[in-house]
Amino acid sequence: MFEIIASIIDGILVGSVYGMAAMGLTLIWGVMNVINLTHGALIVAGMFAVFLLVQAFGVSAYVVAPATLAIGFFAGVAIYWIAVQRMIGRPPLMSLLSTFSVNMILIGLGTSLWGTVLFNVEVSLPGLTLGNYTFPGTHLMAAALTLLIAVLLYFFLQFTRQGKAIRAVSGNREAAELVGIPTRRVLAMAFGLGAALACGAGALIATMFPFTVLAGGAYQLKSFVVTVLGGLGNPAGALLGGVALGLVEGLTTPFIPVSWTSVIEFVIFIFVLIAYPRGLFNFTFRRS
Repeated sequence: MFEIIASIIDGILVGSVYGMAAMGLTLIWGVMNVINLTHGALIVAGMFAVFLLVQAFGVSAYVVAPATLAIGFFAGVAIYWIAVQRMIGRPPLMSLLSTFSVNMILIGLGTSLWGTVLFNVEVSLPGLTLGNYTFPGTHLMAAALTLLIAVLLYFFLQFTRQGKAIRAVSGNREAAELVGIPTRRVLAMAFGLGAALACGAGALIATMFPFTVLAGGAYQLKSFVVTVLGGLGNPAGALLGGVALGLVEGLTTPFIPVSWTSVIEFVIFIFVLIAYPRGLFNFTFRRS
């Protein structure tokens, strides 16, 4: 019985990181109604960024983790100006194809540079032992950092001038322009924040599990599931959706083969789309 409870707790810890990744995806959708299909590639970029920085400087992955957020932010701003800016306001298929093209370019470049072999970020962090089960220290640290980043994002969106501008543009772009808010710069910043969250989540995932250049696809799909659970355009709901998805994984892993976990997740995905199209956690950051 304790093993099942421990599996559930560990699933929640990992699920919180899924929620952080999905926060980036849903933030971009909530501000500009763009589904970012470079999301998986950005998660992988965070994985490789932390791996290369650790290799280069010989420090802990957690020391260089903030740098992955900065890398993700500037990469997101670049992607916005190159592939997204001219697609805003056009049919959704346009932005889907545009970001998908960038995604394939990034995957192609990564495959050319590193192939598809497994990489691993070595992290020495003591775990927490309760009974016969030890919770990995990397999982505990990842969940703690995810919570910290989520709190910082909330305060940024609610109480800073830039955050209020993002919420204003999200609520009514035309009205925001009328009161002098530079909407293009605000949209670029929002896309950069979403990309930074994806890269940061990738960096934390890399401390927990091995990865390849092609690992982003699976985590992108999980982000879509989490986004639907939490509600499109709802960063706080995305975090809760990630925890819910981790709870499902923790509940099912002791009883069924791991290969069936994705099947159950997408059954839940379809059910929520049909029964709760606005998500299970239906609240939004747009209103103060």
